[in-house]
Amino acid sequence: MDKHTVTLDTIKRQEEALQFTSFDNDAALAIGNKIVEMAKADKVGVTVDVAVNRNPLFFHAMAGTSPNNADWIRRKSNLVNRTGRASFFTHLQAIERGQDYDNLPTFDRKDFAAHGGSFPIVVKGTGQVGTITVSGLAGVDDHALVVRALTWYLKVDDVPL
Repeated sequence: MDKHTVTLDTIKRQEEALQFTSFDNDAALAIGNKIVEMAKADKVGVTVDVAVNRNPLFFHAMAGTSPNNADWIRRKSNLVNRTGRASFFTHLQAIERGQDYDNLPTFDRKDFAAHGGSFPIVVKGTGQVGTITVSGLAGVDDHALVVRALTWYLKVDDVPL
């Protein structure tokens, strides 16, 4: 995924297409494992967190990652829990508005990160119930890894990347 071709509209369409009819611990495990499998195939190391109501249902730190990645996950997922949007959406929106995505009003950078890699878990008819977050790559690539795993799990073919 090239961040120069990813638009706010693309992310809106991803958020609309990648919703669940239900979500449970088994879904978290399957998606988390798929992200790890894809990262290994890509020969990259990431930290992965799948949480529902801020309860971690899946967490894995691959070789080459550090506690810093866990903090990025905390900050990116805090942003998604506050906004209800993918963290990369907020990142691109800030750029489009001419803002510094690391210094957004009302988002203390100690607790929020407007960088790609966290995606809302939305259950149709219920709303957002959690987050799927990846850290370890460039934000656009963290975001793409989550989108690829969700596309696989939900068996959705027409998701823009």
